[in-house]
Amino acid sequence: MSIASGSSTRHTTPEELTTPEERMTPEERTTPEDLKTPEDLKSPETPGELSAPTTGTSSASTNEPAGVVLPLAPSRPRLDLPSVLPRILHAVLTGATKSVAIVALLLAWELAPRFGLVDPTFLPPFSEVAQAWWELVANGQLADNAQASLVRSFSGFGIAVAVSVPLGLLIGWYRPVADLLNPLLQVFLNTAALALLPVFVLLLGIGETSKISIVVYACAWPILFNTISAVRTVDPTLLRLAKSMDLSAPRLFQKVILPASVPTVFTGIRLAGAVSIVVLVAAEMIGAKAGLGYLINASQYNFAIPQMYAGIVTISVIGVAFNQLLVVVEKRLSSWRLPATS
Repeated sequence: MSIASGSSTRHTTPEELTTPEERMTPEERTTPEDLKTPEDLKSPETPGELSAPTTGTSSASTNEPAGVVLPLAPSRPRLDLPSVLPRILHAVLTGATKSVAIVALLLAWELAPRFGLVDPTFLPPFSEVAQAWWELVANGQLADNAQASLVRSFSGFGIAVAVSVPLGLLIGWYRPVADLLNPLLQVFLNTAALALLPVFVLLLGIGETSKISIVVYACAWPILFNTISAVRTVDPTLLRLAKSMDLSAPRLFQKVILPASVPTVFTGIRLAGAVSIVVLVAAEMIGAKAGLGYLINASQYNFAIPQMYAGIVTISVIGVAFNQLLVVVEKRLSSWRLPATS
């Protein structure tokens, strides 16, 4: 093919007949639209527009800008079994060690009557006592008698604590008061509470007042004398340090005397807790129509020996539980003390 232009003739080549786009290689013909994914082509977005959230996706994922990392929810602490197992084993071994003596006593109690070592009429096996205890629980007798005894015992014990602790702090802090009252206190301390029971009955009658009063009298003296001893035996170094800081007498008493007296005071309180139950049971055996002492005495008269031992076991359990409660309270109030080192 030739094209005439003036006097000369010019032949065209095949490349001249193609357009510039046709002469580009496939890689050079790639447009920005070709680089988009099918999802980008399906849902184009213009600036200022937000695409509608698709079904099954949360609104937070559509509204959050790209590149933002959402905070993860705090994970729960995982239980570290290797560190927990030794504690559990230690607690089990400690409990087993403390209960060996009790288990041995109950086993001897069960086997001695069955092998004829003792007369089972007067000391029945522990299994029979446990059965009688359950029968008393089922018919409500044990609960009624235990409630009557606990009300009397705790009432007298609480009154004794409320009176004896402040009085002991006062006597221990002021030496002239101690010198004045000490002879009289020694007389009452050496007079048995049960010896005065007939006097309380004559003066106050055979009702609840005399029983609570005898408990108050029996519990007051251990608490009082231990509180006096606690105040007088405070470490003199602590007192000198407190006085060097120019503490007033009330502040000295509050910050030094009271905290240092807690262990010895609670020793007297724990002794009084045991005395309150023992004295009350004895008082209920003399004149009462309800209570654990009355239950034991009535069972003896009716020759219901298993019921009698069931009442005795109940008193022992109540005494141990009450003492453990006082130990917990003492540890709570004296948590400032350093643990004893071996």
